[in-house]
Amino acid sequence: MTTEAALDTTQAKSGSSGRIPVRNLWLLLLYASDLARFGGRFDAAVEESSELSDLIARLLCSAVERRLRRNLSRGYRHAEAVLSRVRGRIDLLETESRNLLRQGKVACRFEEHTIDTPRNRLVRSALDAIATRVAERNLAHRCRVLAGDLGRLGVGGIRPSRAALVSDQIGRHDSDDLLMVTLARLVFDVVLPTESEGSNALTRAERDDIMLRKLFEKAIGNFYALELSTQDGWRVSQGQRFEWPVQRATPGIDAILPGMKTDIILENVSAERRIIIDTKFTDALTRTAYRESVLKSGYLYQMYAYLRSQEDNNELAKNAEGWLLHPVTGISIDETLCMQGHDIRFVTIDLMLPSLELLQRLRNLPKREAPGSVECPREL
Repeated sequence: MTTEAALDTTQAKSGSSGRIPVRNLWLLLLYASDLARFGGRFDAAVEESSELSDLIARLLCSAVERRLRRNLSRGYRHAEAVLSRVRGRIDLLETESRNLLRQGKVACRFEEHTIDTPRNRLVRSALDAIATRVAERNLAHRCRVLAGDLGRLGVGGIRPSRAALVSDQIGRHDSDDLLMVTLARLVFDVVLPTESEGSNALTRAERDDIMLRKLFEKAIGNFYALELSTQDGWRVSQGQRFEWPVQRATPGIDAILPGMKTDIILENVSAERRIIIDTKFTDALTRTAYRESVLKSGYLYQMYAYLRSQEDNNELAKNAEGWLLHPVTGISIDETLCMQGHDIRFVTIDLMLPSLELLQRLRNLPKREAPGSVECPREL
């Protein structure tokens, strides 16, 4: 991958958020947001940032400035107006009810070419929002100035609805728009994860934990989707739901039965392998009254249910493997056990590693000969 060298050359210089280098947070962000192709474009911004929110703000500002130099993209929106000439389609009911023809006017409905598109409104609202979250005064001022520039061009400041954004599809040729809009989404999805209805306020530490958990899960899934999908017959799926193998049930059980939703599944028919990955942004080990370090039993029960409940679905599921993947800083765990024909692997990813080593570690995990793998008797 061409961006890896750029990501790794200044690893030692980059800042850190908590104990995780910002450069590695940016690496996770690249994969989580499908932005890997833009990885080497903003190395200078990565170098200058000590917090992820500052980094996203710098990148968003750079993307908006680049887009303003080339003129913002325009789109069409539905408009209605009373005009002295026909434009678009005539609204006969409105024209007649208001007796407009006697005034030499007509009510029209038409599509208006405008710069005030949902994507541009999202960007302006993101600039306004993140300006209140960054610590650096000059960076906050830069965000406000760009938001003001967009406003003077005619872009509204109200955040568009999800439906409006869905209707404003970004074409393949709009790569600059794609980068700008994706970064704007990150402001609300990652930097401001609590900007939703509810009465519970989160502390800064809790917000960071939510951000990193979502970031890690999505990044791992997208990494394997990008790295393995075209290699040796691998197929990658994310967020797949499993059904319980229920044989009989009372009528009301569906309302209270918990669901099963996996994070990531790797499948390779030719290699006869199915790997169910569950990412956990918590410590892999806990302490009990009798043992200093022990694996968390709840996670083991969860993975056991994923593996055993699906055995009748297909041949790959009969001998599927399960991974509990934890991010850590400074330590490494890679242990596997075989239980009733299924490998269950407890493995950690050290987010303090240099970026190249971090990516290579992820690539090596699916290999049979990887450290921690064991021979597990397979069912016939």
